[in-house]
Amino acid sequence: MKKRITVTINGSQHQSEVEPRLLLVHYLRDVLGLTGTHIGCETSLCGACTVLLEGRAVKSCTMLAVQADRRSLTTIEGLAASQLHPIQEGFWEEHGLQCGFCTPGMILCSHDLLGRHSNPSEEQIRESINGNLCRCTGYQNIVAAVRHAAKKMSKPAAARAGAR
Repeated sequence: MKKRITVTINGSQHQSEVEPRLLLVHYLRDVLGLTGTHIGCETSLCGACTVLLEGRAVKSCTMLAVQADRRSLTTIEGLAASQLHPIQEGFWEEHGLQCGFCTPGMILCSHDLLGRHSNPSEEQIRESINGNLCRCTGYQNIVAAVRHAAKKMSKPAAARAGAR
């Protein structure tokens, strides 16, 4: 028996009837076409499926779509509107990505961290991305990218706009 859910994703409300066993990652990708949320291990080990649930990083491969009912989600597609988010800029400028498979999860975990700590230590950054696997970068550039983003995000909005 299907269940009707209403979820706000990237600022837009979506209503769907879903099987109670449908994983959130499959709802996002297969029902809504939001393919920036990647499927990796499907056991919550790799972090490629990370999304923000009401601002907090969660792994969508171990969460059911019905658990997101009446809640708000942000995927990588919703992080930036017309220009890159400072975290995305940091990954670009500091070479924090190579193949890009882990990047959406890394960015969203970093967003969660920077929402709680405006100037995180290297240890805090490494802890926040601990549940995300990257086979390409060796993590050092990812840490540099998050530091870069933290500095950029701590500047007043007017200064950020003028620097572009």
